[in-house]
Amino acid sequence: MSKSSVTRLFLGGLIAAAAGAVVIIATVSVAFANGVFVMDGTRVVDIQQTGLAFGLLGFTIIGALAIAGGAIAGLVSWIGALLNTWHVESKAWFVGLLLLGIFNFGFFAMIAYVIAGPDGKTAAVSRVAPASAPA
Repeated sequence: MSKSSVTRLFLGGLIAAAAGAVVIIATVSVAFANGVFVMDGTRVVDIQQTGLAFGLLGFTIIGALAIAGGAIAGLVSWIGALLNTWHVESKAWFVGLLLLGIFNFGFFAMIAYVIAGPDGKTAAVSRVAPASAPA
């Protein structure tokens, strides 16, 4: 997987997750504004079962699926970045991406990779030695 593919997948996942978060925030806001939640002080004690509540539930599920899809795209892009940096001569990028991903800082690792990371496909091509002519 090339660096441009990893970058597109990562940014697409970020956009999908952000869009899902916006949808969920909007549906909860509409639910509060229209009295879907029955409140007891600051606690939600019940949900009025109206058509609006079920419609908002559908939008909330769509938003959650968008966030899940964005997270899966982020994971796949991280794996692609790992496979891509494995082909580089120096293993510093690979180890950095791996450790940051394992310790739950994969987002920051991917931001660094997108901005300044090497492309392992070009490194693999340049490593090949030219064939020698027969003597």
